Amino acid sequence: MKVAGFTFIRNAVKNDYSIVEAITSILPICDEFIVAHGNSDDETQALLESINSPKIKIIRTIWDDSVREGGRTFALETDKAFEAISPDVDWAFYIQGDECVHEKYLPLIKKEMENSLHDKSVNGLLFNYKHFYGSYDFFAHSRRWYRREIRIIRNLKGMHSYKDAQGFRFNNEKIKVKHIDAYIYHYGWVKPPGGLTNKVRNFNTFYTQDDNWIEEKYPVSSEFDYGNADRLLKFEETHPAVFQDRVTKSNWKFDFDPTQLSKKMPFRRKLLAFIEDTFGARLFEYKNYKKIK
Repeated sequence: MKVAGFTFIRNAVKNDYSIVEAITSILPICDEFIVAHGNSDDETQALLESINSPKIKIIRTIWDDSVREGGRTFALETDKAFEAISPDVDWAFYIQGDECVHEKYLPLIKKEMENSLHDKSVNGLLFNYKHFYGSYDFFAHSRRWYRREIRIIRNLKGMHSYKDAQGFRFNNEKIKVKHIDAYIYHYGWVKPPGGLTNKVRNFNTFYTQDDNWIEEKYPVSSEFDYGNADRLLKFEETHPAVFQDRVTKSNWKFDFDPTQLSKKMPFRRKLLAFIEDTFGARLFEYKNYKKIK
């Protein structure tokens, strides 16, 4: 079995993306790793080269900044990385620049790939998600945050990234996946308030052509409103070893009372949250896949 990791990145230094941690978290179970490095105007190239692994191949790309509606640029860059994977690769492990995998899951993930290698009914593996928010001590849990997504796919012609690189499709159809008991840790929302405002401003430039809307909605001087999380839960476990340095160096105070969030939730979301907590079912959940196992 041969496994390739793949990702895309641009301006990782300027935007403080944890791309090194993302790559190195899954590198031990990859035979090769493709990084599509866009036209950065910072030190991203040197940052990637600092990983210093013979497994890593960096391909240079140019982002099409005219394709901004709906985050389509992200999918196009994801596809460039996927298409550069060696033809003899069996599984492709996708990770984004603000994600990370705890080392405790690597043996299970490798075993799941081995178990499904010859089961052609399975074209992808579905992961659980933890979305850390504001602080490394809390993660968001509500219907506003996707709880599962595809991160491992077969290396098949016709496989491609979907919409804003949230998931994948095979010949434009939802792919059949197996749900595995492993998590992707998403750290994109762990920043001080000013940093999150900058993140949202930069992020939204790839979702709308209207720069005036961004200036009105997220002015440079504004402080980020943490109130859009719905519910924050205390994280009682350990972070990935490759991420521990970032956790240790975090130097801002998350001065926010998570108990106030649920009071602001609309009744419908409160009801659906109660059903999910009580029965384990997330009703009317959007699923960008067909779960067969």
